[in-house]
Amino acid sequence: MLAIAARDRGQVPLCCQILIYPMRDDPTGSTRAAPPFIGTIGWNAQANRFGGSALLDQPAGGARVPPGSVPARAPVLQGLPPTFLGVGAIDLFVDEDIADAQRLAAAGVPVRPQVVPGAYHGFDFIAPASQAARSFADACQRVLRTAFTTA
Repeated sequence: MLAIAARDRGQVPLCCQILIYPMRDDPTGSTRAAPPFIGTIGWNAQANRFGGSALLDQPAGGARVPPGSVPARAPVLQGLPPTFLGVGAIDLFVDEDIADAQRLAAAGVPVRPQVVPGAYHGFDFIAPASQAARSFADACQRVLRTAFTTA
């Protein structure tokens, strides 16, 4: 939401956006169910319904949402900065994040999606010393280094 607002306002140029298992679409866990093995650790459908509804001040997954509140419903993605989008393979947000990465790519936004096998929501905070978390952090740092050395 912030990158879209920055693009639209034209006041703060962004060199990249780093999206770490982001909540991009409000129907997940509300009107769109996840497979039973997805989203059971770290963040689940019930928490997502509550969070989405609190953000929107209406039930999540409805036909209309306040403008600028749900990035996956943004009609125009062109002009966004290069994007790193990382998510775990069993995170509740995996499907919406993959779909969002595809939408970004189709809009001509350079996007680097990373789906971490076996990872759940918050895996890198819960097990920061794990190989998966270290590799994930390294990938984020590489993207940031590249963005700030070419900006």
